[in-house]
Amino acid sequence: MDFTIEQENMICTFNVSSRTALINSISAALPEFDDPELLEIAETVLHKLQDITDVEFSALVFNPAYFNYDDETEA
Repeated sequence: MDFTIEQENMICTFNVSSRTALINSISAALPEFDDPELLEIAETVLHKLQDITDVEFSALVFNPAYFNYDDETEA
């Protein structure tokens, strides 16, 4: 199962101890998403999580992408 960078970053902000815990955490947070783009990311993540098994989930490694804006120079 492939997750986009945005999806992985979102996943990493929630409880990833199990697939069920992650599904429950994201589902509980859905009403808090005011941004339509974030809501779409969350819903896509939920669909992907529902399409895999617990065994498949346990094999996944989530690594949030960090951006170091201090390294950017202004043109």
